[in-house]
Amino acid sequence: MSSVRTPQQEKYFLLSLAGIQFTHILDFMIMMPLGPQFISALSINTHQFGLLLSSYTFAAAIAGVFATYYIDRFERRQLLLRLYICFIIATVVCGLAPNFHALFIARACAGAFGGILGSLVQTIVADSIPFERRGKALGTVMAAFSVSTVAGVPLSLFLANHITSLGWRAPFMFIGLISILILYLAYRNIPKISGHLHHIQEGSRFQQIYDVFVAHRHLRAFLFMGLIMLTGFTVIPYIALYLTANVGIANSYISLIYLCGGLATLMSSRFIGHMSDKYGKVKVFRVLAIISLLPILVTTNLVPVPLWVVLVNQTAFFILISGRMIPAMAIVSQMVEPKIRGTFMSLIGSIQMLASGIASVVAGLVVTIAADGKMEHYNLVGYGASICGLLTFWVVGYIHSDEKIQSVT
Repeated sequence: MSSVRTPQQEKYFLLSLAGIQFTHILDFMIMMPLGPQFISALSINTHQFGLLLSSYTFAAAIAGVFATYYIDRFERRQLLLRLYICFIIATVVCGLAPNFHALFIARACAGAFGGILGSLVQTIVADSIPFERRGKALGTVMAAFSVSTVAGVPLSLFLANHITSLGWRAPFMFIGLISILILYLAYRNIPKISGHLHHIQEGSRFQQIYDVFVAHRHLRAFLFMGLIMLTGFTVIPYIALYLTANVGIANSYISLIYLCGGLATLMSSRFIGHMSDKYGKVKVFRVLAIISLLPILVTTNLVPVPLWVVLVNQTAFFILISGRMIPAMAIVSQMVEPKIRGTFMSLIGSIQMLASGIASVVAGLVVTIAADGKMEHYNLVGYGASICGLLTFWVVGYIHSDEKIQSVT
């Protein structure tokens, strides 16, 4: 266990972790609303844009698998800080990339470090916060998604649109500068976390990882998380392109859409976490999974409508799609003992990133840009996402158990 003891210490501890989540989520998210700029500036098509997105996610998935070998063998705080420094460097390099291929490689490096950071932050929360309060704690940390859309994405888009000498490079420089400040806060407020090192590890490390991976309960959890990511990330990367090309929303309003959605999820994330603790993680997840299908189908079938209709729908989309992750992560985090939690959560992170990468690539192959500049077949993406969402409603019942956590054998 960590040395987090007082409510004040826990508050700053969670805020520091949320700051790390904020920057690496923003680093990933900023690519999506900047899609029209990347396609224009780099002279690429939707498929290549999908590959640019997936370079981050596939690298994160591969790095997460490699991380399973060492993540439970090092003290959490030192590992987190060192990985974060590497992430900062990789993000700044993205802003310096001269062309598509260089950016592709830089994004892969940022994804490798960012992906491990995401699972490590969730592991630290699970190690430090009791299960009965974990939903609310994860709601606090995962509010980073909301903050990134409330402040980070609009500000990054503003910088990209108004610092003409940098253009799309400006957001990456901004993320790098903010990350340096958060690194200092994390250094001051995250305590040493080494309780997992006190457990005796039997057998070879590869055998331990294999045992964690093939356990039946864990395989169901991997399927569950994969379906969750497929539900969201087949749709999310192409929202900005679809709204500007097909719905007729001016590019200048994309920031407003992300601002409204992010502000709403900032207010709703802690509430969803509280409801998950109070009424049960599975019940809350299932409600969110079903309700979220409506904005998914509306988003992918939207025709030219007034701006307020788009704002209402996209705000609901952000609240529900991100809200599902709060009870979902609370459920999977309690499935294993602390001694293997880092390994398990790294594998979960890899599955999430792999599924996200597959989702963006598949969606990029399905959607096309017609001669008149409009996107086609986005509705098919929405139908596929909805099927995946329905499957999560069913699969979650097979991975949750109220029994005490058992050892992996």
